[in-house]
Amino acid sequence: QVQLVESGGGLVQPGGSLRLSCAASGSILSIYAWGWYRQAPGKQREVIATITSDGSTNYADSVKGRFTTSRDNAKNTVYLQMNSLKPEDTAVYYCNADVIAITGILYDSWGQGTQVTVSS
Repeated sequence: QVQLVESGGGLVQPGGSLRLSCAASGSILSIYAWGWYRQAPGKQREVIATITSDGSTNYADSVKGRFTTSRDNAKNTVYLQMNSLKPEDTAVYYCNADVIAITGILYDSWGQGTQVTVSS
């Protein structure tokens, strides 16, 4: 089994910054790709950032230039640095990973979600 645990959410004022972390644990052989998603009240979950095993990243237009994702392969951890936060960034943020276990099974794993609230 593979588990993802997120941390780093909270309340921040507009223009502020937060850094989310997501750590994978379990019988992991490798992690092919990570993704960050968010879901605001009354809206569908949307992908906002992805990072592959070679470090290639992609961002949704809504966060491009403000958010940066990075990964630490040795720690099986991914980060999302969020700068210049706006009230419309308020949502529950989820990490996702395509994890290959030592059994050879591919898991599509999700974190538990962490609330980010941007408000004055």
